[in-house]
Amino acid sequence: MTERKDLSSRILPQMVLSDTRNPLTAPLQLSGSTSSERACQRFAIEGNAIVTGGSGVLGLAACRALLEHGASGVSIFDVLASISSGKEAIIRLQEDFPRAKVITKIMDVRDDATVHTAVSETAVELGSVDILLCFAGVVGTTHAIDMDVADWKRVLDINTTGSWICAQAVAKCMINQKTGGSILFTASISAHRVNFPQPQVSYNVSKGAIVQLRRSLAAEWAQYGIRVNSISPGYMDTILNEGEGLAEGRRIWCERNPMGRMGTPEELTGAIVLLCSKFAGRYITGADILVDGKHSLRSPLRPVLSMSKGGQTVF
Repeated sequence: MTERKDLSSRILPQMVLSDTRNPLTAPLQLSGSTSSERACQRFAIEGNAIVTGGSGVLGLAACRALLEHGASGVSIFDVLASISSGKEAIIRLQEDFPRAKVITKIMDVRDDATVHTAVSETAVELGSVDILLCFAGVVGTTHAIDMDVADWKRVLDINTTGSWICAQAVAKCMINQKTGGSILFTASISAHRVNFPQPQVSYNVSKGAIVQLRRSLAAEWAQYGIRVNSISPGYMDTILNEGEGLAEGRRIWCERNPMGRMGTPEELTGAIVLLCSKFAGRYITGADILVDGKHSLRSPLRPVLSMSKGGQTVF
């Protein structure tokens, strides 16, 4: 523990920013000789990606998008139960993209040693690690007054600390490679507003922390050519939001969305490809892209006051 008398004699560490002499942050030039070649190159994905929570619905959609845009390989990080349940979808990826390597690593993102080992193994098996997508996460919908500390810690440990552990391990790998790369966190509309009607304080806090983690790492790691961004999905129409018990919630979520519906996993992939692409995303770091149909536009706690006009909802 630091003694009070030592505080006045400490030396403050200082981050280093990049400059125009750094080739890792210098602008790139498209090399295609035709318009179609340059268009393809602009949003091409180069190298290999690690996708945590990659066997879930959103993670699999992201893996497929990266491979469609040219990724050489994908390493799916997930717990055993999720990899087992997503086995058929993972096999389809391997069959649909035979030129690429699709591998899996069983892990808990909270385990620092396991994560660092898996990142090192991925770099050897795929040849490099150039992209990290963090989709591993859990949600808790318990009233704050009733939540116990163990449940609180579990959500923050997986969503926030797990993302940090993976980002640090991948950043060390990228720095060692001297290649730079792209790290993409999954934040949420929950980082920007209070969800309604469900109470989920631990989830909201965990995603709010991701927003500041993104900013901090973008500043610190720019000198290494590492871009750090995030996406903030709105409510996605997946199996996680299905069932009779969620019917009322789904109605409210759709009713409060200017587009009148939930999003689909595929609708996240445009932002993912942009932020992970070497050319189109080259000068984007520290950014967050909301992909929510502008659900976050609405005041979260006001009752919905609307009337129907010609089949449309008027606010």
